[in-house]
This record gives sequence, structure tokens and C-alpha cells, in this order.
Amino acid sequence: MAKNEEAVKNDIFGMGDKNVAYQQFFQGQSYLKTLVGDKAINVGVGNVTFEPGCRNNWHIHHNGYQLLLVTGGEGWYQEEGKPARKLHPGDVVVTHDGVKHWHGATKDSWFSHIAITAGTPEWLEPVTDEQYNALED
Repeated sequence: MAKNEEAVKNDIFGMGDKNVAYQQFFQGQSYLKTLVGDKAINVGVGNVTFEPGCRNNWHIHHNGYQLLLVTGGEGWYQEEGKPARKLHPGDVVVTHDGVKHWHGATKDSWFSHIAITAGTPEWLEPVTDEQYNALED
């Protein structure tokens, strides 16, 4: 069993199903449980779970933002031009409008966060294996 697998899979919000809708924007397997998907409001909330080594592509939120509330495991968050930040349960990430970034699990740990997102995402290039493998604890 990989690090933090049991804690992440038994998260209070539930792991959700394989993230088929966004799979093309992820390296590895992620899972998504939509918590708020009401079209009458302009904010989406979801519990995103990443298997070890899984990460999403670089992306930008236009006319909005993204807040990440880390609920389990260990992960990474990086904004373009800045060093990656290692994430643990209880960490909060604020991504402002127009900031290119990515997030995902560490190589050996499951990872989950609540994503609170407004605006329109622009999905960009994948985080390369070279970039990802260069990250150190």
C-alpha cells in the first residue's frame, strides 16, 4: 500500500469516481467527487484525489481563481517561475486569476484536496517527467 492511501480513500468527503471528464489534462489517475456543481452560482467545489505520481497539466484560471484545501496525503503545488511547494493536510493554496500553475501527488503518496474554482480554466502543456522527477522533499 502506498503512503497515505487509506487516509485519502476514507476522506470525509469521499473519493469519487475516476476523473474521466478531465483525464486528458492529467498524468496518471485522478478521481473527482463534485461537491457543489450548481450552475446558478459561479463557483465549483470538488474533492480531487490523486494516485501517487499523478499530477495535472499546467493551467490558468481566467476571470476567476482557485483555492485548494489540502485534506489528505502529500502533494505539490507550483506556480510558473517559482519553486514547487510541498503540501500536507491543512495547507491552503490561493491561486489568483491568470497565474499559470499545476498541482498533484508526490511520487510515493496519495493526495487529496478540495478545489474551489471560479472562472474558466485554460489547460496547457503537461508537467514533464523531467520537471516532476526533479522535485525533492
